[in-house]
Amino acid sequence: MIEERECKIHGLTDFSRRKDGRFRCKKCSVDAVTKRRRAIKLKAVEYKGGECYRCGYNICVDALEFHHRNPEEKDFNLGAKGHSRAWDRVKEELDKCDMVCSNCHKEIHYDIRNTGG
Repeated sequence: MIEERECKIHGLTDFSRRKDGRFRCKKCSVDAVTKRRRAIKLKAVEYKGGECYRCGYNICVDALEFHHRNPEEKDFNLGAKGHSRAWDRVKEELDKCDMVCSNCHKEIHYDIRNTGG
């Protein structure tokens, strides 16, 4: 159920009913998820050593990605909503990955496509 109400932060906006029956500003909900994903990403980067394992890049956290060494073992994609899961689940998935910068990640996939591995 969606209805328009006054939010202290966003003013007059849409609210949706939560599972517990209370209403919450939809924009505040999005902000909370964004903040949590960012915190988990920072924790994941720290957990994996803080830099690209191939070239040592460590300037922009947003340019660091997680490459599954064996795609057959992938339970979920860390970049696509993976950071909204519980830390224990994220950590288990990180253990299957190498952290690489965006550029090295593209080179890895280029090599996989063009040389088989």
